[in-house]
Amino acid sequence: MSVQFGNCHLEGEPVDLEKLGSVAGLLEPYGPDRESRHCGSSVVVLHHAFHTTEQSLREVQPHVTASGLVLTWDGRLDNREDLLRDLGLSTTPTDVEIVAAAYVAWGTDAFSKFIGDWALSMWNHRDRCLILAKDFVGSRHLYYSIEGDEVTWCTLLDPLLQAASHRLRLEQEYIAGWLSFFPAQHLTPYVGINAVPACCFVRLAKSTHTITRYWDFDPGKRISYRLDREYEEHFLNLFSQSIQRRLSSQGRILAELSGGMDSSSIVCVADRITAKFGMQRVHTVSYFNDDEPHWDEKRYFATVERMRGEIGFHIDAAQPDRPDFTEMVKTFAACPASLHYSHRLSDQLSECMNSHGSRVLLSGLGGDEVMGGVPTPVPELADLLAKGKFRVLLRQLTSWALAQRRPWFHLFFDAVREFLPAGFVGNSEDRCLATWLRTNFAQKHASARAGYESRRSLFGPLPSFQENMAALNLLRRQLSCVPLSSVPLKEERYPFLDRDLLEFLFAIPREQLVRPRQRRSLMRRALAGIVPDEVLNRNRKGFLARSHLAAIRDEWSALLAMGLPMLADQFGIVDTEAFSDCVQKIGTGGNVALFAIKRTLALEFWLRSLRLSGRIPEFDAEAAGTAPEHGLTLPLVENRSAS
Repeated sequence: MSVQFGNCHLEGEPVDLEKLGSVAGLLEPYGPDRESRHCGSSVVVLHHAFHTTEQSLREVQPHVTASGLVLTWDGRLDNREDLLRDLGLSTTPTDVEIVAAAYVAWGTDAFSKFIGDWALSMWNHRDRCLILAKDFVGSRHLYYSIEGDEVTWCTLLDPLLQAASHRLRLEQEYIAGWLSFFPAQHLTPYVGINAVPACCFVRLAKSTHTITRYWDFDPGKRISYRLDREYEEHFLNLFSQSIQRRLSSQGRILAELSGGMDSSSIVCVADRITAKFGMQRVHTVSYFNDDEPHWDEKRYFATVERMRGEIGFHIDAAQPDRPDFTEMVKTFAACPASLHYSHRLSDQLSECMNSHGSRVLLSGLGGDEVMGGVPTPVPELADLLAKGKFRVLLRQLTSWALAQRRPWFHLFFDAVREFLPAGFVGNSEDRCLATWLRTNFAQKHASARAGYESRRSLFGPLPSFQENMAALNLLRRQLSCVPLSSVPLKEERYPFLDRDLLEFLFAIPREQLVRPRQRRSLMRRALAGIVPDEVLNRNRKGFLARSHLAAIRDEWSALLAMGLPMLADQFGIVDTEAFSDCVQKIGTGGNVALFAIKRTLALEFWLRSLRLSGRIPEFDAEAAGTAPEHGLTLPLVENRSAS
């Protein structure tokens, strides 16, 4: 993993090199291993390395080709051997050298051939053109801003805030998305600072600014086998390949072990791989909270530890992370997701990683979304309806009705309503969890608040494929919203978000993933004998953390005294009375969207920290939705000329 920064003038004006000193100071905590830079007449590029693979030690970045192309690569290239063969290279180049050779040979078509987690920038001095690109899921960050002919880009937001020559405004749509199902991928909290979307490249030249999608899943791809065993073997091969791709590291790999199916499966399959190839075993980190009546995770991760014969690092999360309001206001953060109530758990994870020399953390993020974690028959029934397989549809309706103890016609209506216009099935506001927003703001950003949902179509891709893409886009938005952390400094890797694995999962029949009374059917069948039965057959993990509710309830008097001056009084975004009523339900056991409450509080104190830091000006009622939109929207287009 590495962080990068660049500044260029598209019309050839010289860059201001005096900015580099302060920028380097912001990058250094995230890339402490090596600093290097390239300075040209109208461009400067900085690279700060954090080595997470052995081969990255040999990289020299920024990489400059014979033709003068300046390339900076932040990533891991999983299909090195395939690219070396296709390019006819017989040496052992570094990843950045392979990427440069691929671009010289194939141009932007090369991006679709890069499998792994990556983000890159390329400056072409001859054409005075900048290209920024990210991998298919958006696992790495890359932001950019444009002021006249000057473009600045970076892995982090802070240098772009510092480089801005004017006061930045709040991006309203980002705020609406942050309070619900995460904002659109191209948005940041600031108007004029944008993020490169997943699976896209941005091309910036003197008179053009285009965003192009370079690859996408094939909705027509089908994988059909005669026997269940064939699906199981194919899945296990691809899942093992995904994990093996992510075991390359300079130090010992650390893996989350929560006791759920996702993290347990990663650890258990990783053990098979490391034993087979004589590699160092992964170490595990687990969180527990004995004060939570519904959080009995210790029982499950201890089962995996016994099977492995190795006890991992345990972090006690029993003490609630209670907000220190004074410190939250004093602490500046570039975005609301980076403003934490407490750094205690992060410090313990950092201690764990440092004690084992770990720089890589394996995460089970995405497993629930792509492996059939939600036991719903709707995508399968909708597929059968779209394909006109009514006899099979009737049989499956009967099976699911018996399994869920619901009338079959209720299930049938659930499938049919997926295709009906929104007006026939209720208001999309039903999906919005932050119910305390003022009407004007809520209506203005209804799409963001509803998770950018769209109705399923009977024509074109199968409904299950449409559902898969909706889930993947939610994960993409989530990844784009969470910034890098320097404590602990780590590279997170996501085995369930491997491109080859997802192509397989999106192409097989839905009934392989979820069956009546068989949640995660394929995963359970394929991993039987590899993951302990107690973990494979446990109920779906999920609980309401009472300690967090208690923390908010206990601090509510202080919150009432302080009010919500930014969100309610200055911006007119939140209805204080409605928010107060919702929080009061915590004490009476009412149904509360806890994460939406926590995000609202984080947002309030983030805005206060911005005001104290002088980063943004005072706002008026325009942000409430009574004035024209201030936010910048960058639709996905093939070619858009700059005005």
